[in-house]
Amino acid sequence: MREVEHELGGGVANAGRVTRDGDYVLRPSNPHTGSIHTFLTALRGTGFEGASLPVDVRPDGRECLRFIDGDVAIPPFPAWAQTDESLASIAELMLRFHSASALVGVDSQWWSDEMADPAGGPIVCHNDVCLENVVFRDGEAVGLLDFDFAAPGRPIYDLGQFARMCVPVDDDVSSAPLGWVVRNRPARLRLIADTYGLDRTGRDELIEILDRSIERAGAFVQRRVDAGDQNFIRMLKEMGGMQRYERQQEW
Repeated sequence: MREVEHELGGGVANAGRVTRDGDYVLRPSNPHTGSIHTFLTALRGTGFEGASLPVDVRPDGRECLRFIDGDVAIPPFPAWAQTDESLASIAELMLRFHSASALVGVDSQWWSDEMADPAGGPIVCHNDVCLENVVFRDGEAVGLLDFDFAAPGRPIYDLGQFARMCVPVDDDVSSAPLGWVVRNRPARLRLIADTYGLDRTGRDELIEILDRSIERAGAFVQRRVDAGDQNFIRMLKEMGGMQRYERQQEW
């Protein structure tokens, strides 16, 4: 018998609107879906299998992608998702993703600019690698999800966005509602840099990018709230308002 379509948890922008139908995931499409599907298809052609594989866009406007089997951590984040081993595995996956993306290159496709590297860059980056957008198996990262904010940029900027959300580079008050209990955040940031293979210059750039990334993340959320997006309004209220980004930047 055919499986019944059921909702998948997690996320903010598309919360409550992502479902699984057997071997497929159905989620809202957007103006950049065509560019994203073209990129992801080419990415798979390089031999990289750690990202969603698009199928098509359904008549109802939803995009259809192959389901990646595994575990996805949603708040409050479980202990296994907060281990140094899991963090390092995401950094390793991102390194392989960036290497594959470099083989695809950047063309004239249309990309979102909401979370893109303001300096631009030579490869298509994910720009939103948080725990909820990673598939794990036995605590090891095996797949990246949700490429809605993908855009050309620098790998180091993509790495900085990931570090901000998954170290996390955040104060205890702001990170507690998400279930974070990690203590030595500087050591976790160093682990990302070591795993990715950053040199001295790359580490300096990472620190600079983190500061700017927090500011841009706050501005992104404020735009969504000002536009009346109820998911972001609810999320911001739960996180203590825009003061959470001020605390984060001060930390």
